Parts: sequence; structure tokens; C-alpha cells
Amino acid sequence: MSEFKSKFQESLLDKDTFSVTWELVPGRGAFEKAQEVVFDSVTAAVKGGKVHALTITDNPGGNPAISSEMLGVEIMNMGIEPLVHFTCKDKNRNQLEGLLYGMERANVRNLLIMTGDYTYSGFMSRAAPVFDLDPAQLLLMCKTLNEGMEVPTFKGSTTLKPTNFFSGAAVSPFKATEAEQMGQYYKLKKKLESGAEFIVTQLGYDIRKIHEVKMIMNHLGYADTPVVGNIYLLPAGAARLMNRNGLPGCVVTKELLDTIVKETEADDKGKGKGKRLERAAKMYAFMKGMGFSGVHIGGHGMKYDEVEIVIQQGEELVANWQDLIPEFDFGQPKGWYYFEKDKETGLNTETPVNRKESRPSAGLGYAAFRTLHHVMFEKKGFLFKPMQAFARLVDGKKGMEHAFTRVEHFMKVMTNECLHCGDCALFDIAYLCPTSQCPKSQRNGPCGGSFEGFCEVYPNEKECIYVRAYPKLKSHGGEDILGDYLVPPRDFDLRWTSSWLNFYMGRDHSAIRLGIKPPAKKN
Repeated sequence: MSEFKSKFQESLLDKDTFSVTWELVPGRGAFEKAQEVVFDSVTAAVKGGKVHALTITDNPGGNPAISSEMLGVEIMNMGIEPLVHFTCKDKNRNQLEGLLYGMERANVRNLLIMTGDYTYSGFMSRAAPVFDLDPAQLLLMCKTLNEGMEVPTFKGSTTLKPTNFFSGAAVSPFKATEAEQMGQYYKLKKKLESGAEFIVTQLGYDIRKIHEVKMIMNHLGYADTPVVGNIYLLPAGAARLMNRNGLPGCVVTKELLDTIVKETEADDKGKGKGKRLERAAKMYAFMKGMGFSGVHIGGHGMKYDEVEIVIQQGEELVANWQDLIPEFDFGQPKGWYYFEKDKETGLNTETPVNRKESRPSAGLGYAAFRTLHHVMFEKKGFLFKPMQAFARLVDGKKGMEHAFTRVEHFMKVMTNECLHCGDCALFDIAYLCPTSQCPKSQRNGPCGGSFEGFCEVYPNEKECIYVRAYPKLKSHGGEDILGDYLVPPRDFDLRWTSSWLNFYMGRDHSAIRLGIKPPAKKN
């Protein structure tokens, strides 16, 4: 692996530097006003010298926009490093890999890897969502490329030259329920194990939750991995949007919204701008005081001079950052926290709450699935060997295999809304199908867009499948399986084939994980 380090990477790893990134939203078009604003901002940031990298959004809100990757190349050539938002929503794994090769050649190497917003619009109508990989899987791809990936050739295989990507991921501590929050932390664990080299928090204003991110990183054994706090210059309009979950994952409580509206009404000329800058500076101060490695600053229409104001005022407040804690007590009603509260500081102790106190009831349906799983799909189950023998008899015999596949598909459509992918993930998520029941097909944990337990795409209508899975697993103490291993992406060679045959014949990911091998070939 190369020893190359980007300047942004060096800023995050340097204990004496507090790294600052500034978010730019380029918008749709090639030569529109939005792009002119971006390049004016780049010029100002290069001249000012206070920002270590400029972050570029990738089709924000699920709407088309100029390519963040291509824009990153231009920004790099202007004299400052970009931090490209690299999301999974619009590209399959081959295009993601191809873009990585292109960015490596252009020296664009800082990546913030995320699921991405669900597609909202597109040419003529809504675009097809892709979500071929999830962030943990994409992080693993970047890590593998950095190590020198071995790829097949006509003569066997070859190893590609190592790349130099500095890849980070996002996490949201701002979830209201235990099930929702634990899903985020299980996925965080997978992202870190897959190679995330820094973490950026989602946006929220609950100081205890912000502190919780640092605590959970320590708890997971990644105390030295840089954590970047999210700061947004929050006007009343954006606050209203976030309060109703109009920007999925960004949390503004009713209490905070009321505070911002009052500040705006009290300042007719400035519309509360001074208070917005002050609040951002205070967040800068307490994040630096808590030991964050840097901050990610954003805000619609934000100017570079405002970034410098936040930095300057924030530095002035750092020494007394603990005095600011009461001003950011914007917790969600009945919000759940991973750690016990420190009554003296208003933050968290190092003691996790007792999650084992309650064991919810999972229902008869889940109990039936568990029983069926134990007898059919575990090696010690009394039907495992007979089913495996039958699978070997049926496999490859066209008529029998077709009939077997149709029966399986019919049963799973009725019980699990099966879409016949052939590489079944029911074992991984409490017998809930991520392909049919998660709009983003997330196999390794929830995206960051859920709100009060409901799916980003179906608010107040459908619960996130990981919120549904958690109490089922917790009913028998098995909830931690959601963070135990990385589920690989779907194998599209198996599409429209029998997942049961693929399991017993050692072809799908579950069989490989459990050590089920294909039958020996007859001579």
C-alpha cells in the first residue's frame, strides 16, 4: 500500500491541526449561476487559506446535478483539495470502480462514502434508484484497491497498482429510538471494519448525541480514527424543512425551530444571521473541546468570509466550551441514548445503558421462521442433510429444478415478498427481505434517512426494516448479529434461481459464510 497522504488526510491525522471542510452544492447544469458561485467560492477559499478541503455534494436530495467527481478534478486544479461525496444511489459497482480509477489518475483521492438520498427526480420522470452497493461494501472496494486488487485475466490473474484513496463514512447519532439508533451503530462498526479512515456525523443539535459519537468510537475500539463534526448555518426556512424531515437524516427539534424563528423575527434586517453564525461558532468550539479532529461546515448561500467568522469566533470560545453545553440541550422527545447521562456535565458517562433490561415479544410469525431456519438451514437441524441431499438430486436437472424453484418462489412471495434474487439475505435481517422491503436495498444496516423509526421513502407509513428486525432479534438476545459480519453485495449470476438450491449447493453468500461447500465433482 502506498504511503501517500493527501493534505486533507494530513490535517485530520495531525493532532495539532483542527481540520475544516466547507460544503459546496453545485446544482444542475454545466455553466449556470450555481456553478459560478461554486468556483467563486473555490477562489475565495484558496486565497483565504483557512479551509483544508472543499466538500462537493453528489446529486443532493436525489436530484440531478453536475458530477461531483468531475467538479473535484477542476477544484483540485485550482489549488485546493476536494472531498468528494461518493454515493451508491445512482451507480452500479462497475461504474463506481471505473470512476475510482479516473479519480486516482486525476489525484482526487478524498472520498466521503454514503448511501445517498433516494432518487427524487430526473429527465422526463423520476430516475431509477441503483443502490447496487452499500457504503460498507464500497468502503471495502476502496480498501481493496488501495492494497492492490487482484483481478482475473485470460491467463489467470494480475494485481493492479495500489491506489491512494482516503475514504470516510457518515453516521447519525440523532435517532429517536433504541432500534433506530442501534442500527446506525451496527452499520458504523461494519464501515470501520471495511476500511473507513474517518467519520463525519450527520447534522443535529443535541450536544449529548454529538458527544455520544466520540464515546461510541472509543467503545468500538476506534479511538484514534478521526471524527468530524457537522455544522450548518441554520436559517428559519431550512430549520422548518429539517423539522419535518424534508432533508432526511438532519434533525431539528420543535424547541430548536421555535428558538430560531424567534431569533429571526427579532432581527428584521439580518434575519437572525448573527445568531446563526454565533451558534455555528459555539458548535465549532465544543466539538474541538470534545476532541473532534475537525468540522464540516455548510449552509445554503454561505460565503467564505462567514466560514472565517465561524472559525475565528469558535477559536475564541474553545477554552470555555463546557459552558456552552446547556445551550445545546435539543434532545428529541423520549430520545434514546447509548450511554448513561453524566448529571454533572450534562454529557455522557462511559457506562452504556442496560439494553438487556427488556426483551420484547417477537410474535408467532417470527418464532415460526426461527424454528424453520433451525431445522432446515443449520447443519445440526434434522432436515438439513435430507434437504441437502435432495438439492443435489434436483440441481442441474432442468424440469425438476424449475419445479422446485417455482414452489420456493411462491412460498417466499407469500411470506417474505420475495423478488427472486437467488442470493437470499433473509438470514441476515430477521427474515426480512432488504431487496423487496428496503427501497435502498441495504444489506448491512439502515441508511441515515429514517425518522422516528419510519423509512425515508415512506414516512409515517412503513417502518425501516432494521427497526422492525431489531426487536425480533432482541426477543432472544440475538440483536448484535446485525453488526457481526459484512454481508456481500448481491451476486447477479444467481438472479431468478433457487436460493435454497444455491444455499445447499454452497453457492450463495450465506452458504460461504457458514462453510457449506459445493459437492465434490464426480470423476
